[in-house]
Amino acid sequence: MELTLDMNRQYTYADYLQWLDDKRRELINGFIRMMSAPATTHARVVRDLNAILYNFISRRKGKCEVFAAPFDVRLPKNGEKDDDKIFSVVQPDIVVICDLSKIDEKGCLGAPDMVVEVLSPDTRKYDLNDKFNLYEASGVKEYWTVAPADKDVTVFLLQENGRYDKGVIYRSGAKIPVQTLPGLEVDTEELFTR
Repeated sequence: MELTLDMNRQYTYADYLQWLDDKRRELINGFIRMMSAPATTHARVVRDLNAILYNFISRRKGKCEVFAAPFDVRLPKNGEKDDDKIFSVVQPDIVVICDLSKIDEKGCLGAPDMVVEVLSPDTRKYDLNDKFNLYEASGVKEYWTVAPADKDVTVFLLQENGRYDKGVIYRSGAKIPVQTLPGLEVDTEELFTR
């Protein structure tokens, strides 16, 4: 039986859990955003960056964990924990979580320390507007947007006032310091070699 959803209606995470078809969706403030499978270039960047982050954490026996999509991140308002009171659930390309108490069998409850979104023509506006605002409001400390077509990475850091800075753009050939994982620098050449 085909699942029919009203794209103009607000839903909760409890509703989201009932959708047992194979379609990928996110909820931002209760509104559905359909997702599609990423292009090959997108998938390569996610794979390679995830490996860099994972290997660094593993070598250092760090307390953080890294996950790649699909991995649900529930971003409640006002500390809500009940599924029927959570209106935002996203599947970022990569997340780094250092407060391991946020990880459960459903994914992550609360803001990850770091989120990476790989931009594509279909998601660019969504990632730079809706998700940017959601991550900022939720307290994600470090937000990276990776643009394979432009061969650059923009890093936004959350400031004491709860807002992101203007962002720093790292072009091909640059080394990007990872604030969440002190001591790690990501060489953009490693991300954009294919």
